[in-house]
Amino acid sequence: MFGRKKANKLIEDIDRYFDLMDQAVLVFKEGVRNFLYSNTDEFNEKLMRMTAIDSESGVLRREIENALYTQTALVRSRADIMRLFEKTRNITDTLCDSLFQFEIETPFIPSELNPEFMKLTEFSTLAVEAVIPSAKAYFKAPETVPDKISRAYFYEKEAVKYSQTIKRTVFHNMPSLKLSEKFHLRYFALHIENLAKGAENVADQLAVMAIRRTL
Repeated sequence: MFGRKKANKLIEDIDRYFDLMDQAVLVFKEGVRNFLYSNTDEFNEKLMRMTAIDSESGVLRREIENALYTQTALVRSRADIMRLFEKTRNITDTLCDSLFQFEIETPFIPSELNPEFMKLTEFSTLAVEAVIPSAKAYFKAPETVPDKISRAYFYEKEAVKYSQTIKRTVFHNMPSLKLSEKFHLRYFALHIENLAKGAENVADQLAVMAIRRTL
């Protein structure tokens, strides 16, 4: 009974961890929107909220990683699960770091690029949102993982398209911008695009893990 209670607590913590990741995605999306449309107070509120989520998820992740070593039933898949959490940590780090880079570097983003940056943000965060239920499903119904991760690959490709569109527009169609400003815009587009790349890495990891669970 004690072992079952510990296992249930671990699953609850894992669900909570991915719920926090989902909240961070929403905060990031709104934070980018607030920055683009100069809603300073709302943007600062999102920074504080992101800090709180990042701190809570970091504590919870370490508790989960420690608990994994006491679950003998997970010995075979422990290494894969640790790799999964490493890849999800990369996403949460990117969400937090990227949002704070807007505050630190305050890039000049021409207003005509706002729709493209929002589309890029939308598809990148959709890619992350697609892998969250997939990661949860691995611990309860691993056979459903392949169907759930397919959306992540689609959204990642769309995010790359919008990122490339922004970069092409900046370097080919905006001669009034300084070269340093063009590089700055490329840098921020790449940061947002990396969220989708991170989601793709998580999807790849989940696909491998799901196959191993069925062997």
